[in-house]
Amino acid sequence: MALFIRQNEDRSKLQERLAAELNEKAKKRAEQDTTLPDGVNDSQYLKDTKSTTSLAWVWIAILIAAIAVFFVFMFQPGA
Repeated sequence: MALFIRQNEDRSKLQERLAAELNEKAKKRAEQDTTLPDGVNDSQYLKDTKSTTSLAWVWIAILIAAIAVFFVFMFQPGA
């Protein structure tokens, strides 16, 4: 019976030590700088790329016009 009680005491001390260590790690993380890189704008994947220009709507209009011309020629009555 004494061994069982002693085992519970050791286990609780171990649990207390682990809880203290986890609390210490949590405090260190909270103290760290919270401005971590987002992983999108800072990644190597986007290196040497550029954002869309303000003339993107022109390319969209050209694409829509080309599709419209294609359908006009394909479904032209009497052809």
